[in-house]
Amino acid sequence: MQFKVPQNVQRKDTIIGPLTLNQLIILGVGGGLAYGIYVGLMNANYLAKVWVPPVVIISAITLAFTFLTPLSLPFHKFLMNFMEYHIIPKKRIWMQSTGAPFISTLNKRTTKKKEEKVEDPKKKQKSLEELTEILDTHGKSELNKEDKHEALKSIINANYKNKQK
Repeated sequence: MQFKVPQNVQRKDTIIGPLTLNQLIILGVGGGLAYGIYVGLMNANYLAKVWVPPVVIISAITLAFTFLTPLSLPFHKFLMNFMEYHIIPKKRIWMQSTGAPFISTLNKRTTKKKEEKVEDPKKKQKSLEELTEILDTHGKSELNKEDKHEALKSIINANYKNKQK
């Protein structure tokens, strides 16, 4: 059984003839604006010299935004890039330490100075030896449950007292 492989998946769907929805919206807004100007100036009995230029200008801009794609870009993106190119300076100069650093107000953290704890190196050595013994014996030491319980309590109490200081 053969399957149809979709082609041109990047192409936008057409609604009426070759026009996409985006093009139809642009033509509708631009055409409506041009028609409104035409009707408003025609009803005021102005000569063709008055109402023709604004209608032609609006129609030309509308057609450009709808159908022109210079450099394979939609016209509005091309126009924005063109303006950006001519407005932003071409030469950029880096100056060291010219601005204040950005400090976010969303993540305010209170900075508390931590007190430096001076611990006895002998206690660290003792707890390290206990840990080594537990790892070497795979958690099975020669102490019975009561001795283990008392040793654990003493370690917890010693650490609790150190934190309170």
